[in-house]
Amino acid sequence: MGSIRRPRLRNTGFTLIELLIVISIILVILAIAVPKMNTQMQGAREMAVIREIGSIHQAETQYYSQFGKYATNLSQLGPPVSGADGVEGANIIPKILADGKKNGYTYTLAATQGGYAVTAVPDSFGNSGRRTFYSDQTLVIRNNWSQEPATPASPEIK
Repeated sequence: MGSIRRPRLRNTGFTLIELLIVISIILVILAIAVPKMNTQMQGAREMAVIREIGSIHQAETQYYSQFGKYATNLSQLGPPVSGADGVEGANIIPKILADGKKNGYTYTLAATQGGYAVTAVPDSFGNSGRRTFYSDQTLVIRNNWSQEPATPASPEIK
């Protein structure tokens, strides 16, 4: 009688080489995707900043119609510290914007001769944003693609 051969049971699963190949493919995909995602996030934050500057313009218009002058800082447009709405706290914009920090940017509102100026600068340039912004009572929003804050001479956003 001949010996009966039993079929060898094959171990199921992945070899170390197969796992290393899969991990390296995943790492290559991440190396491509993460920088693009960061760029997309910065773009989204910058669009939100442009909208917030528009909100500040609307708030300044409303403040001017109520009090006959422009607000000289963001806290005047925000909710009052205590008591009723008034010149020092008109309750036109949300507290987070009145505090001057939102969407990874720092907002500043200052009085100018005949109006006001709004600036928005990234908290961490290159990380939370790639541009700085400037606008005033003319409602034209300007931007600067460097760390230097945008000014009235900076290019207009079209």
